[in-house]
Amino acid sequence: MKDVVIAGVGMTPFGYFLQQSVRDLAQAATAEALADASLTAQDIGFVTFSNAASGLMNGQECIRAEAALRHTGLLGVPMVNVENACASGATAFHLAWLQVASGQVDVALAVGAEKLSHPDKSVALSAMSAGTDLSELAELQARWGGSADRTIFMDIYAQMARALMARTGANKEDFARIAVKSHRGGALNPKAQFRQEVTLEQVLASRAIADPLHLLMCSPIGDGAAALVLMTRETAEKKGLNIVHVKASVLTTGLGDAPGPSAAHRAAYKAYDIAGIGPQDIHVAEVHDATASAELALYEDLGFCAPGEAVALLRSGATDIGGRIAVNSGGGLMSRGHPIGATGCAQLVELVDQLRHRAGPRQREGAVVAMAENGGGWLGQDAAVAAVTILTR
Repeated sequence: MKDVVIAGVGMTPFGYFLQQSVRDLAQAATAEALADASLTAQDIGFVTFSNAASGLMNGQECIRAEAALRHTGLLGVPMVNVENACASGATAFHLAWLQVASGQVDVALAVGAEKLSHPDKSVALSAMSAGTDLSELAELQARWGGSADRTIFMDIYAQMARALMARTGANKEDFARIAVKSHRGGALNPKAQFRQEVTLEQVLASRAIADPLHLLMCSPIGDGAAALVLMTRETAEKKGLNIVHVKASVLTTGLGDAPGPSAAHRAAYKAYDIAGIGPQDIHVAEVHDATASAELALYEDLGFCAPGEAVALLRSGATDIGGRIAVNSGGGLMSRGHPIGATGCAQLVELVDQLRHRAGPRQREGAVVAMAENGGGWLGQDAAVAAVTILTR
């Protein structure tokens, strides 16, 4: 396998852009990533395009990549359309990494783009709930009191939050602390959907979604795109580019109803083994905080602390921007936003900026090793899919 590096990244602002299309967003992120790598479309040998919901949002199926990237100069390059729920972006990156690592191409492009804004919000909520086994959806809604004004995922995450509280002693204030931290990072990120700090009191006073979760503890609906240029280390060194090394890229599925470690845990520890490091070596991490409680649970799943110690880790400040392991420094899903197909790529854009030491006021000083965890869907008792990527300077 060849050594793979990231040589360029690009990302649009995330937000609610009714007048912009998936094509508009994808083109902008792609152009920025190519410019960052000092390349043109003619240099790209393979494209992976992540989009989870266009078929349900606007009817575009089958050739999403080819349609979205039609005017970028990339037509004629092999393209693969990737849909893997909320982990679509990380999956697209993984497939682009495989193309370069296997020696099939020297340069590949991974693009994630999503448009969830719609005049009828119920269309987006329905699209997001499709990330479950639809044959079980009615049962899940009945079991957890699902409501038409939210996705079933909020009920799933609320149930997980209650279990986490019972097991670890976490409370609503702890979830609110994570939301405050997330919005602090978003306020420092010019491309975040929400760019205002919030207080603990504001989080707890925001609208209740599903007990114990409040609005500001949950990721929003939004639009955006992110892109990454991958290439062999040899090619990048010949060009003298500012690179970040991909030390591990792991993709796995959940176990459904079978007992065993979570998909995130299994992916993380396989990635640690491949990269030859441990969780104690991570300086900055992007984790799939669809809710604040999900981030807290991932502290344990990813080995950032021992089982039962996630609350203590949070309260210590170790996961703040300037902490030992800065988690979701760019605002995470809660503040940067969560356009489903773009999220996994956006996580990696943030980490590349951190490792290049160009994250501005949200920079984790001395960052050399980074991890991204991107989860997607729900099946049985776990996420349907999880992807973990480890990067180093």
